[in-house]
Amino acid sequence: MASTQARAVKVSVLLLVASASVALLVFILLPSLSPSFTCPSSSPSFGSSTAAAGFRPPQQIAPSSDDLDWLRSQINLNSLPEPPKTPSAWHSLRKGINPRTRAQQLDDLVKLKGVSHYEGELWNHTALCCPGELLVEEHHSNYGEPWAGGRDVFEFLASAVDLKPSDLVLEVGCGTLRVGLHFIRYLDPGHFHCLERDDLSLLAAFHYELPSQGLLHKRPLILKGDDMDFSRFGEDNSYDLIYASAVFLHIPDQLVWVGLERLAFKLKPKKGRIFVSHNIKFCWRIKEECPKRLKKIGLDYYGNHTHDSLLFNHYELWFSLKSWRGSHQQTMHHAAMSLL
Repeated sequence: MASTQARAVKVSVLLLVASASVALLVFILLPSLSPSFTCPSSSPSFGSSTAAAGFRPPQQIAPSSDDLDWLRSQINLNSLPEPPKTPSAWHSLRKGINPRTRAQQLDDLVKLKGVSHYEGELWNHTALCCPGELLVEEHHSNYGEPWAGGRDVFEFLASAVDLKPSDLVLEVGCGTLRVGLHFIRYLDPGHFHCLERDDLSLLAAFHYELPSQGLLHKRPLILKGDDMDFSRFGEDNSYDLIYASAVFLHIPDQLVWVGLERLAFKLKPKKGRIFVSHNIKFCWRIKEECPKRLKKIGLDYYGNHTHDSLLFNHYELWFSLKSWRGSHQQTMHHAAMSLL
């Protein structure tokens, strides 16, 4: 009887050892048999689910030195000559191009109702009505300097305030969007606002620039007005950047001060900046009194800056202002304005 019990105990021990061995083997093999799961890295790749859920790599604003080196290497790779210094030398480089001046193109557009192969009454097949003057880009010559300078202005301002696509920007006098196009393209939809008084500029912006640049989906808020009334953009908006590029030169001094006082309350606390280009005409005339008057309306002079053009020998002088008011004061102002 004792011998039988001993054998039973021995078998139980063997079964226990065998079970433990099997469990240990399964534990060791389980990771290789199961699908592999890894924790997401702190810097998700562009194609990861985190990226799809909202992660977005920062957009580059200005070209880097590597970008410029690459461009020069491509020019050398293609054995392109130095740019000619005379019009005749420039035109001599053409091969197989039959250009027409803007005036000649406009004449054809007016006579032929466009450049079309349709005949009879079927000539009008355009989705948007665009005048010939805009199609030949006459408005690109309205600024007294190359149209390309708009990119320089964007790069300087966006870099100066460390602009993010989610920031809110207001331009006072955006014209035909020489600068604004670059902001609209960079910013999230609806985050570019502009107050412009000129009909021709607004026609060019809506009829040509936004459609031709593929930016209709960005839904910029561009309003006509010449009274520095920014209430139509929303009382609760706080801007990260407000700028006026060579606009205050053409506005009566008193209206400029009215506008600045209103804009001071539209700046985002701490971060928000106002930039005015070329010169502060309204300040030069009162000189020593200017800082006191700026302070009175809630603004501090923050410094002046110059920025060189990337493509042509030119620089612009910019003056920056910031609000000294805190968020509480701005909130109280908005509340008071809403009661009026």
